[in-house]
Amino acid sequence: MPDEEDARTGATSPAPEGLHDGVTQARVVAADTWRRLRILTGRARARQGVARVRTSLVPIAVSALAAGLAYFVAHDLFDHPFPFFAPVAAWVCLGFAPDRQIRRVLELAIGVALGVGIGDAIVHVIGSGAWQVAVVLVVSALVARFIDAGILLTTQAGVQAVVIVLLPPSGTGGPGSRFVDALVGGAIALLVAVLWPRDPRRRLALLGREALGALAETLTMLAGGLAHGRADEARAALARGRAAEPALELWQTSASDARELARVNSQGRRHLDVIDRSTEQAVLTDRVMRTVRVLARRAAALTGEHDTSGLADVVSRFAVAVRDLSAAVGEGRDPARAREGLREAAALVDPRALAGGDWEVASLALLVRSALVDALEAAGEDPGAARDALPTL
Repeated sequence: MPDEEDARTGATSPAPEGLHDGVTQARVVAADTWRRLRILTGRARARQGVARVRTSLVPIAVSALAAGLAYFVAHDLFDHPFPFFAPVAAWVCLGFAPDRQIRRVLELAIGVALGVGIGDAIVHVIGSGAWQVAVVLVVSALVARFIDAGILLTTQAGVQAVVIVLLPPSGTGGPGSRFVDALVGGAIALLVAVLWPRDPRRRLALLGREALGALAETLTMLAGGLAHGRADEARAALARGRAAEPALELWQTSASDARELARVNSQGRRHLDVIDRSTEQAVLTDRVMRTVRVLARRAAALTGEHDTSGLADVVSRFAVAVRDLSAAVGEGRDPARAREGLREAAALVDPRALAGGDWEVASLALLVRSALVDALEAAGEDPGAARDALPTL
């Protein structure tokens, strides 16, 4: 008996040829999907890197000039021979962010000056060493926490205090000279943050175009997956949506920072309406993307037995309208064409007509309805009108 002989010898019966073919094909599809995901993620990261360099070039140059100015003031006007902490404080406070939060700059300035002052005073009393480092950290952190609840302030106070303890004595410049240097650098950074002329509209427009463009790409890939019933394309759309998260976060953060800066900057106050609108659009776009990612995740779980061709057409129209919205936001014009396209797509999202009794497809249609309402509001539609654009359930 073949089965008994196989059992005695430990041999196994060869698997059917069709099974081998199926496993091989599954491996090929999985490898191809993984390769596509890596390419998409790599391209998204490269685009985001180029965007970061482009948007950070001017802020970095401004911070470098502020550091040089701080050195000049401390060295030439205050006659400090080695004003190390003046440029350090200016650079630490300003950093490279295009939209500098006034509170953040102020926290850093106070933290640096506080750490330098406390560290300098403690070194003159008890000297430097291992236990002195512990003492100066405790004292500087407690004083910083007493002054303000800001994490940045306490962190910088401790870091600068340790630097003071471990640096060799200043030699010349007199007692307290390093504290004065830190004050000079922080003051110059604060002045630059408040008075530097900038128009936030262009940067917000660029960030909005990038984030909305990523949403349009995600929707286009998802539409292809729904049209062909391919789970790998839906998973690729999900990966693209996840890769866009940094762009969405940057848009929201920049809009929030621009609004805070506009309160103390005369030029920024003139654009408060535009800033507020961009803030709202960023929040709504992030909400749409989250819904679309859920949609892509559920679509990837569907098998080819479900008819999603009608839903694919709606999502494809959705993608075209979002692309129009991206262009309008980037150019700073009214997205009337995008609103019209979103309304046309919304009018087609009737779960009963699209699903044909398939409750899983109907659940996808409900997600599309939610995303379209948020997208219409991002395009400037009134919330009530956005909901009215959908077919009645």
